[in-house]
Amino acid sequence: MKLILLQKIGKLGNLGDTVDVKPGFGRNFLVPQGKAVPATAANLAEFDSRRAEYEAKAQAIATEAQSRLGQLQDVAITMYANAATEGKLYGSITNRDIADALTKQGHKVAKSEVIMGEGPIRHVGEYDITLHLGPDAETTVKVTVAPEAAV
Repeated sequence: MKLILLQKIGKLGNLGDTVDVKPGFGRNFLVPQGKAVPATAANLAEFDSRRAEYEAKAQAIATEAQSRLGQLQDVAITMYANAATEGKLYGSITNRDIADALTKQGHKVAKSEVIMGEGPIRHVGEYDITLHLGPDAETTVKVTVAPEAAV
């Protein structure tokens, strides 16, 4: 399936690139999310006429991501969870929990921006969590998970 990218997509291409992707990826993700349009003659002409608008939008997104990146440098959060004596959590800490904790600290972060490559946190300790804020804007946040004090 041939598509025209309307924004930069990591490991796929830049704004305006014509890419060939698997039909399911294009049909179920790229087109509905507004990240790409089918590569037809009419869409190519439409893209060429609106290229400056798309580039301005991409630049605004990149600028906003870079400003947020500057605010999130060297941020650390401590989260308390119910844990057994050996350090295993009774529940888990997910990307939603981390995004909520960062938002409470004053850093607006969506759960989709929190990348947890190894899955949810299930043990007490320190973890480096990656935040993907936009194209070419990633940072690491130190998350410390501590057991709740006995009441």
